[in-house]
Amino acid sequence: MANVYDTANQLAADLKQSQQFQDLKKSYDMLKLDPVGFALFQQFQNLQMTLQQKQMQGQEISQDDVKPLQDLSEKMQNIDAIKDLMAKEQGLSTVMDDINRIIAQPISEIYQGEGADTPAEK
Repeated sequence: MANVYDTANQLAADLKQSQQFQDLKKSYDMLKLDPVGFALFQQFQNLQMTLQQKQMQGQEISQDDVKPLQDLSEKMQNIDAIKDLMAKEQGLSTVMDDINRIIAQPISEIYQGEGADTPAEK
């Protein structure tokens, strides 16, 4: 029987070698060289995490909670290093979405009856 954890660890290692990952890492390293941009980015991440934790605890997120995040987002749109990082994140996100779709395919096939013995086939 295959050890899916070994496969997952190999996939993680392969992902680190992908062009999309390397581009993201380089872009992040460049952002860290911009003290103002990096501080805004960290502030945005911290605020986003706080709101996600609040939501996971079942607390309602108000417009007053979201407004500072929107304000930071607007400021960040004017910083080239952050715009570049977001573009690189999108590239890696596409790869991750493709990988998730491939991994989930066997489960999807079970529920869609593809490749499985259905009562009509017996």
